Amino acid sequence: MRNILNDFTNLFYPRLCMVCENPLIEGEQHICLYCLCDLPRTNYHIYKGNPARALLAGFEKVNEVTAYLYFRKDGMVQKLVHSFKYYGNKSLAEYLGRIAAIELKEYGFYASVETIIPMPLHPKREKKRGYNQSECIANGIASIYGCGIDRTSLNRITETVSQTRKSVYERHVNVENIFNLTNPEKLFGKHVLLVDDVMTTGASTSACIKMLSEVPEIKISIFSISIARGY
Repeated sequence: MRNILNDFTNLFYPRLCMVCENPLIEGEQHICLYCLCDLPRTNYHIYKGNPARALLAGFEKVNEVTAYLYFRKDGMVQKLVHSFKYYGNKSLAEYLGRIAAIELKEYGFYASVETIIPMPLHPKREKKRGYNQSECIANGIASIYGCGIDRTSLNRITETVSQTRKSVYERHVNVENIFNLTNPEKLFGKHVLLVDDVMTTGASTSACIKMLSEVPEIKISIFSISIARGY
C-alpha cells in the first residue's frame, strides 16, 4: 500500500535532483548518481598540508583537517549549501555529512575521534532558523562513525554581523571572544571533531580552536562540508 502511495505521489510531485533537477530514481536521495559523482570533491584527506589545514597553521592541538567539497559562487555546492542553510533542507545536510563520512572513514580519517561538536549558532539565530545546519551535518557524520554529539560545551555568546563582505583581517576581529566553554572538564583528554558548513578564511574555526585549546590534553580535528575557492 505504501509503495502505491509513493508511486502516486511521485507521479504528480516527482522527487528531483537538487543539482540538475532531473527526477530521482529509486535508491537516490537528494542528488542523482550522475551529479553525486560530479561533485567537486577536494580530496584534501589524501595529503597533509592541504589548504584547509594551512588556514589553521600554528594550532598545536589541531590534528586532522579537511573540507569535503569546493564552494564556488553560483556553483552546484552553493546551491546545496543554501538549500540546507537557508531553506530548511535539514535532511540534505545530514545526507552530505553521511556520504562524506563514508568516504573519509575508508581512508582512516578521524579514526580516533570520540566526540563531535557542531559549530554553534547564536541562540537568537538558531531560534529564528529553527535548527543549526552544522548539527545536521554532524548527525550524518555521527551515524557513520558512531560518535556522540556534544551540543552544549561550546557556545556562541555574541551575535555577529555577516562575514560575507569583510576582509580576512576584519573576519578574524569580528569573531574574537564570541565563544565560550561550559563544563570544559567533559572534554578533558578527548579527541573532538569540530564540524562546519563552509570554510572561507577559517576565522570562526580559529576562534573555536582557541577556546577548545584551553582544555587540557584535548585533541581537535576539523571538518567542513565545503571550502571557498581561493583560500
